[in-house]
Amino acid sequence: MDIRLRTEELENKNLSPYACRSSMSRGRERSEEPCPVRTVFQRDRDRIIHSKAFRRLKLKTQVFIIPEGDHYRTRLTHTLEVAQIARTCAKALGLNEDLTEAIALGHDLGHTPFGHAGEQVLDRVYAPGFKHNEQSLRVVELLEGQKGLNLTYEVRDGILNHTGPRKPVTLEGQIVRIADRIAYINHDIDDALRAGVLNQQDLPGECLRVLGASHSQRINTMVLDLVQSSMGKPEITMSPAVQEAMDRLRTFMFDHVYIGSEAKKEEDKARHVVEGLYLYYVEHPHLLPDYLLSRVEQEGIARVVVDYIAGMTDRFAVAQYKKLFIPKGFPLG
Repeated sequence: MDIRLRTEELENKNLSPYACRSSMSRGRERSEEPCPVRTVFQRDRDRIIHSKAFRRLKLKTQVFIIPEGDHYRTRLTHTLEVAQIARTCAKALGLNEDLTEAIALGHDLGHTPFGHAGEQVLDRVYAPGFKHNEQSLRVVELLEGQKGLNLTYEVRDGILNHTGPRKPVTLEGQIVRIADRIAYINHDIDDALRAGVLNQQDLPGECLRVLGASHSQRINTMVLDLVQSSMGKPEITMSPAVQEAMDRLRTFMFDHVYIGSEAKKEEDKARHVVEGLYLYYVEHPHLLPDYLLSRVEQEGIARVVVDYIAGMTDRFAVAQYKKLFIPKGFPLG
């Protein structure tokens, strides 16, 4: 018996009846020989971690654009916090931790430079529209590597539906959808307090009385409530009181941090960079990297430019903008 089969037997024996078992996956778009050691979901997790798109997350904005402080979250640290929260919930509920982790690690691979500011620009200038969850799916299905990562159906579904109108088909994906919100609400409060954008007394007291006054208390409350409310059920849910407090805290963050705050003062510049790059590359496709040019005839220049910009880090986008638009001094003779 190989290791993978032994792991699959343990899943069949120990996981909740509502869990998605590796041996029951709907599979990949392109068939592959099974790995003797790893289940299909472990293999998906590893492919995501080893991808270039995953490594670029370390230099993409979460809330604060190109922060100078070492302790502010980036898109990568956000992803890791989501994965940890999601795995804790999955383990407690007897669900598939490997599937949960793979979805969490891949959910933001398609995020633009400068966070949601970059996403908003591409959604406006690109006629079909742009959503980072759809771009994340595009990354793993097409853009990463030669032909995408060829992930399982369940991981791709969880990545696509971690936000938006549709719920993931697996409970593991539904956990990631909520864990994403638990993570960003709380770590964005933490960063906003560190930056002086918020003071502790600014936080809504009615929410803190339900969820807790500190970062760790709030996460602990939300995670325990999710586990207790979802135990033995075919859905992932939270109690009405905690769900309402979390939603109100999220609304508070939109009103006081995500829109129009000191944390966002550089966003107009960031939007200008993204729009300038888009318009310039559409008019000058020959300046795109050679590996992208072969796709222009198939998908059109606008689609290819969007893919290129969405994959940029904050730092690379600024460097390309300087290269294209900022004049260099004439060298001394």
